[in-house]
This record gives sequence, C-alpha cells and structure tokens, in this order.
Amino acid sequence: MIHAYTQDLKHKEDELAIQYLPAVKAMAFRLKERLPSSVDFMDLSAIGTEELIKLARRYDEKLNDSFWGYAKTRVYGAMLDYLRSLDIVSRACRKLMKAIDYAVEEHRATSDEELSDEELATILCEDIDKVHEARIASGIYSVMPLHDQLQVGDEGASIAAIEKDELINSIKKVLNQYPQREQLIIQLYYFEELSLKEISEILDITESRISQIHKSVIHKIKESIGA
Repeated sequence: MIHAYTQDLKHKEDELAIQYLPAVKAMAFRLKERLPSSVDFMDLSAIGTEELIKLARRYDEKLNDSFWGYAKTRVYGAMLDYLRSLDIVSRACRKLMKAIDYAVEEHRATSDEELSDEELATILCEDIDKVHEARIASGIYSVMPLHDQLQVGDEGASIAAIEKDELINSIKKVLNQYPQREQLIIQLYYFEELSLKEISEILDITESRISQIHKSVIHKIKESIGA
C-alpha cells in the first residue's frame, strides 16, 4: 500500500516536470545561441531536464508557491555547472587565450573583419588546433557569470579571495566609466541574456565591436582590483 502511494506520488511529480520541459528546452536553446558550435544543444537540454525532474521530486508547494520560480535558477545553474565540468581552461593555454585577445584587439584597430583561426595561428606562430581550442574556451566562458570569468587566468586565485561585496562595487565603478550605450550592452548580455547577434540588431553595432567591449570590461575590472 505504501509502495503504491509512493509510486503514484512520483508519477504526479514527474507530471509536474513534464509541464515545464518546453521551458527547459527554450532555456537550453537560448544558452546554446551564445555558445560555440562545439557545445551540443541536446547535452544542455538533457542536463536541464535531469535537474528539473530532481527538483520536481523534492518540490514542496507549501514552501514555494511557484514551481518554475523555484526551479528556473537551479536548472540554469545546472547547465552552467555542466559547462564548467568540461574543464576547458586546463585544455586551453591561458597565455594563448590572452595572446589571442590582444591580437584580436590590435587587428580591430584597423579592420572590422574577424580574424580566422588560421590567421591567428600565423600571427601568433601557434598550432592552429591550439588556437581553435583556446577560442572555444573563450566562447564558453563568455556566457558565465562575471565572477567565473574573472577567475580565468593567472589572476584567478587573487580574485577568488576578494569579498563578494568588494567585487560587486568594483564592477559597478568600472561600468560607470563607460558611456550609456556600452553599459546597455553589458546589461543586455548578462542580465537579459541576449546573444551578440540580437544585441547587434537592437543597437546597430557589429558583433565584433560588442565582443570587444565585453572583453574590455573584464580587463578593466581585473585592473581595478589589482589582479
């Protein structure tokens, strides 16, 4: 009798999860739009679905009156944890990631054209596979929360030790140094979670320029906290 009741309860909880599967798939799709092609949409969707089912089975409506309000942040967090688990930074040389950023910024000073992996490999005298891998790593980390991105590189340990409030204040100060349009770009990217293409269409700015502003903000935040 108890076993039958438990099975029925689990069935109801799974039905709750099924109701929100389209929302999870939409979340995975939105995240995938901002990631390199090497990251598979189905993997993100599966991770989100697995987390959704776990949350549905331990959801207590007496404590939370909105299941999706309770689950949304946790499902998205599970997808980000999956991206972190790819261990991309250890595979991509940190110095190479910095060198690529520098080379791209130098190139953008004279051209709006995006450098290919082949061109970067030639400029940096590096193996093209390593350049490709490093660019994938940069692309994945570009969707992470700012705190994650700031810990990528040699400065990671010193930034990790900084109090959260101090880091937030530093980020605010840096953003205040930028014109309103640049601040809007950061807001649209991190808080509205729009893709570079969508921001480009809204503000009529090239995707490469948006990417440049994003990297500039990360660099200035690191400078402001002495990393």
